[in-house]
Amino acid sequence: MRSMWKGAISFGLVMIPVKLYAATEQKDIAFRQVHREDGGRIRFRRVCSIDGEEVPYEDVAKGYELPTGEMVVLTDEDMADLPLPSTRSIEVLHFMPEEQLDPILLNRSYFVEPESSGARAYVLLRDSLERSGKVAVTLVALRQRETLATLRTRDGLLVLETLLWPDEVRTPDFSFLDDDIQVRSQELKMASSLIESMTEDFDPAAYHDGYREALQELVDAKIEGREVTQPEVAASEEEPTSLADALKASLAAARSGSRQAGEADEARTGRARTAAAKDGGPKSGAADTSAASDGAAKTGAAKTAAGRSGAAKTGTAKAETAKTPAAKSNQRSAAKQQAKEAETASPPPRTRRRAS
Repeated sequence: MRSMWKGAISFGLVMIPVKLYAATEQKDIAFRQVHREDGGRIRFRRVCSIDGEEVPYEDVAKGYELPTGEMVVLTDEDMADLPLPSTRSIEVLHFMPEEQLDPILLNRSYFVEPESSGARAYVLLRDSLERSGKVAVTLVALRQRETLATLRTRDGLLVLETLLWPDEVRTPDFSFLDDDIQVRSQELKMASSLIESMTEDFDPAAYHDGYREALQELVDAKIEGREVTQPEVAASEEEPTSLADALKASLAAARSGSRQAGEADEARTGRARTAAAKDGGPKSGAADTSAASDGAAKTGAAKTAAGRSGAAKTGTAKAETAKTPAAKSNQRSAAKQQAKEAETASPPPRTRRRAS
């Protein structure tokens, strides 16, 4: 269990450091409000009634509404100035017989655990209460609210039970209380006999929550029959909630984009290599030579010579890579033919006239 309060029991001049733990819990099946059509959760937002804007939690304050409709706003600083002398102590006011406590005043129960330094004083108070048959009336502040409470013993522990204030118990106002209703003595005897015949020791373990168990069976049957709806998550719910989350999401997106681009480049390179392998060496050499010849035709005689030289070198290089004598002869013939065509297509050089 996890402690929810830490302080000390003030018992006369004795201080007993202790921790409080919630002694009870509500066991119920929790439901969400959802849209019947798609199972999406229904969300509630804090919206200002004046400007219609959503108000963040840190801007929410406490307000006390006057009968005139005006509002008195109390801030956290205002609340912190309120006196709470019992903030960190369980102050024992006095002791009383246990039967004098009206159960209607009981609110919540907490287990009291001693700190190691106060274990001996804790045991002393526990044994003294158990031997006397009395309970201690105390004053304690939990969750910024001061309240009455009792200390009693249970299974070797001290149990703190918070109480309602007397003005928090409603006064019954029912008309039949003023009626003079008579009951015969024979009816009282029969009712007493019936009560006596039905009297037995109380065993809490003999009782169970039948409705909750039936409801759990219904939910389990729905799950086993796969009658389950998976609501679609809105894009706004997946947005990063902090700067670190935003950076991580951006880095992941960048890595994903780089990986996809690399895969696309590899695919293009693979297709180009496959096409080159299908075309073969001689075709590639002829294409390179043709490109060089076209460049030589467009430029002057000097460029034509360079083109012929480049074509001859290219043809020679490609010819050296061929494996058969026939392939070498074909490549030489193609190179000579292209060189002649380039020489015929190029215009004759112009002669300059001498100045007279």
